[in-house]
Amino acid sequence: MSSLLFIIVVDWVMNSTISNSNNTGIRWTLFNYLEDLDYADDLALLSHLETHMQDKTTKLQKNASLIGLNINIKKSEVMPLNTTEPPLIDLNGTPLDCTSSFTYLGSIVTSEGGADKDIRARIGKARTAFLKLRHIWKTSNISKNTKIRLYNSCVLAVLLYGAECWRMTEKDINKLSSFHNGCLRKILRIFWPRKITNKDLHETTGSNNMETLLKQKRWRWIGHVLRRPAEDLTRVALRWTPEGKRKKGRPKTTWRRTVEAEMKEHGISWGVIEKKAQNRDEWKELVLALCAPGHNKD
Repeated sequence: MSSLLFIIVVDWVMNSTISNSNNTGIRWTLFNYLEDLDYADDLALLSHLETHMQDKTTKLQKNASLIGLNINIKKSEVMPLNTTEPPLIDLNGTPLDCTSSFTYLGSIVTSEGGADKDIRARIGKARTAFLKLRHIWKTSNISKNTKIRLYNSCVLAVLLYGAECWRMTEKDINKLSSFHNGCLRKILRIFWPRKITNKDLHETTGSNNMETLLKQKRWRWIGHVLRRPAEDLTRVALRWTPEGKRKKGRPKTTWRRTVEAEMKEHGISWGVIEKKAQNRDEWKELVLALCAPGHNKD
């Protein structure tokens, strides 16, 4: 009950902060702006201009203090994007630190938009989970199938938390593949000089290679999002294009470019997948086709 009351109070604070805002967030749709992202007490204010951010930060502190809540300055940071000069945002006269990355809901968000830091953190946490179960991997009293099921539930789930939205590069996939294959080899107790190909390793353990696993998570999540109402934030985000111009040079690999490249490879469009997503059976067949082993490297 106390948690519910806290959420209600925080929701009132945020609504009071942005209720009178006149388009001070980032453009989300043609007629709407996205002002903030909230989950319990993890609050993120969004603004296109420094003056708007300062105004919203001041209002947030004022509204919070009315009901006895205070913002922790040490845990509050500003992350600027596409600017050479860091913004000067203060809280009660105390400047807030600028950062190039921060953790939000268990995932690391960076100003560059990549997943490199998040992947490194995930590998570290998955390695810890794997080592905690080392007595399981070493014992001969537990079957191989049971060990693999434990690995999928307790290690792989930690490793790929949030992977649906990662912007993947070849380097990132190689890092994840190296950890994944290394864990499977240790579970099977395959050490040098004994050798086994990655393909045989995955067939023996009944698992998929990392590229397939990432594709499966990404496309299953896309189907879930496309079944949401058209105005849902996650569904709008699939097709959202930020305001402004991109920097000169070769376009970076992005999440959406990766998805659209996979769609193009199979000759399908956004219109097709939006229609198929409404039928779960048809969507499952599409995901199987998109993630077929023949289209992935082992």
